[in-house]
Amino acid sequence: MLQEAIDLQDRAINELIYLTRENKLNNITFKAPTGSGKTFMMAKFMNEILGSDSDVIFLVSTLSKGDLAGQNYKKFIEYSEIGLFRNLKPYLINSEVSDEENLYIPSNYNVYVLPRDLYKKNTLLMRGPMESFLRDVTGKLRFENGEVKIGNGNSIYVIKDECHQATNNLDSLSKDYFSKIFNFSATPKLSRGQVPDVWIKNEEAVSVKLIKEIVEGNENDNLKIAVDKFKEIKKEYIEKLGINPCMIIQISNKDKVKEELDEIIPILNRNDLKWIYIVNESKYCDTNDMFKVKKLPVHKWKDYAKENTSTIDVVIFKLTISEGWDIPRACLLYQKRDVKSTQLNEQVIGRVRRNPRLTDFETLSDDAMKLATRAYVWADIEKDSSIKGVEIKNIKNIESEMSVKTTRLKGLKDKKDFNLEKIINDNTTEEVLTSKSIFDIYKNLNKQVSDIKNMCNDYVNSADDWFHFNDSIVEIKSLYNKYICDYDKNMVLTADENGKDVLVSLPKNSSYMRVQGNEIGIRDWIWKNIDGDIDFSFDSEAEKKWAEILKDLVSKTCDAGYERGRERIIKSSNPLMEDFEYLWGKNYLTNSEIKYEYYLNGRHFSYPDFIMKDSYDNIHIFEVKSLNKSGAHSNVDDEEYKNKVIELKKCYKKASELTGNIFYLPLLDGKRWYITRYKNGYEDNLSEEQFRDKLVLNQ
Repeated sequence: MLQEAIDLQDRAINELIYLTRENKLNNITFKAPTGSGKTFMMAKFMNEILGSDSDVIFLVSTLSKGDLAGQNYKKFIEYSEIGLFRNLKPYLINSEVSDEENLYIPSNYNVYVLPRDLYKKNTLLMRGPMESFLRDVTGKLRFENGEVKIGNGNSIYVIKDECHQATNNLDSLSKDYFSKIFNFSATPKLSRGQVPDVWIKNEEAVSVKLIKEIVEGNENDNLKIAVDKFKEIKKEYIEKLGINPCMIIQISNKDKVKEELDEIIPILNRNDLKWIYIVNESKYCDTNDMFKVKKLPVHKWKDYAKENTSTIDVVIFKLTISEGWDIPRACLLYQKRDVKSTQLNEQVIGRVRRNPRLTDFETLSDDAMKLATRAYVWADIEKDSSIKGVEIKNIKNIESEMSVKTTRLKGLKDKKDFNLEKIINDNTTEEVLTSKSIFDIYKNLNKQVSDIKNMCNDYVNSADDWFHFNDSIVEIKSLYNKYICDYDKNMVLTADENGKDVLVSLPKNSSYMRVQGNEIGIRDWIWKNIDGDIDFSFDSEAEKKWAEILKDLVSKTCDAGYERGRERIIKSSNPLMEDFEYLWGKNYLTNSEIKYEYYLNGRHFSYPDFIMKDSYDNIHIFEVKSLNKSGAHSNVDDEEYKNKVIELKKCYKKASELTGNIFYLPLLDGKRWYITRYKNGYEDNLSEEQFRDKLVLNQ
């Protein structure tokens, strides 16, 4: 799993923890796209809270559809048993009893998973046992056998998984028993006040390869075209990913079912594809596979279809897999059904967006990475109104005109004098490692950065190897930290497999900006808005102010020659680009390869905010920062932020020497800019006025 993906998940978890501990909000909404690891993040969040707040009990209210409650419970158990989240003590509430008297919920757990359908009108749970349990754990007074009883005095935090689904009966208990409510969903319901407080955005999850980017099929394409595309993908999936992929087809309900199946199934059969038709009742499920499962419950049909090694090529469904069923091998969706609900559509599309090789993604070849992170969708995709698509203006040669070199960090194993075998042998003793639990050792290993964990995987061939490696982990980590932070020794230009420097540029399309209030109108830069609007939005107020500086600088230079008789400073040197003169723009994150690797408690990439080319063919790269407490930075730890700026300065200083690009870190403090510039490995500090002069005079 890429460190960037881990960082994105951790950022969301830390924001949730901050809002829980430091903020007075009692109702918090967390939005993350399907496939981004929502259950994992939920478990890690609960583990962190329970580690410091022993009087908290979590009640995870989960859809019964698709056995989502059972899936979550099994995951929580797994995380706890392998020592990953050892503070979790899960219990699955169930009603598999003969009468109400036998329905009892024990109080010695701290995570209770409640299938939502169990708490509906007239169910056994709703007739008394649930409220009795809540009174007991919260310390509410109750009468029992004529005596007054006082409970344990715990606080109950409710997590509503898939919160867009109504929970009216559970909500009726909120005032009396629940201290905090957390709404988790890829599609929270704004009409219920579920406005995201913590949000992993689709484009963020795509950029760190947590989920796949969507490649839309033409709305006029028929099923045959989609099937042909799937067969092409299938061959590549097997060869490059070692996975048998899956296509899913969503059909209509009721009247059109037979008509649509009569059209679909012959096409699949003619193409020698094995299919399975899944609905809510197993007696209506069907398949052309030799393995007949009609007597099995629906969840067994799903289990049969979802494994990476499954021989089923196509899953046909109505609404059965819209929520609560993970099938990472699914890579293509063809939708016959006319879905009116935006939320339902997002849930269905989410089925094909999971990265099937997420945990070992960094080990894949470039071609395999691209394959694992693309989902092909023929469906009515609702566009987010807060997202605007942007594309490069009619610049015919943007790759050569704005191409830049990037940098990466070598790993410790690339260090010439590094000898892992010797380090381990020097630290190995004859004593048997019995003082530590194997779970504690595993937990410690799991805390290490990806490089060290991968080093362990490469080294270990036996149980003894694993123990010896972990016996030496302090020494290995010390050497790693010392080397990885020394950019003079370990930073290199990004190269291809033949050792040739890689040149990258801004993507021509498939880039997006999120409209969030920091907007200005710009005509003269690289991008154009797909909808024709000239207003562009920025990630922060500081970014907006810096964009205004660049825009103003270009405009004044063009209009007045900056009083030095020069031609336009940001002018294309390419005669093919006669109708476009200024080369500057935002480095939109989606699909961008303009990034520079640095180290701060793990490997990270800096994606600079702006890129500019002047008339002398110099490339100027800007990463804008702010010390002002506002917007996205309001919850950021000051010390952590300052450490990041320090590390970026070290990174950009070396990168300027290796690439020949000129790097800037403009830092906004109040209304004043403090600008650090790196040119050919040298640092200087500039005011805003000095920056303008030096840029114009090419100094």
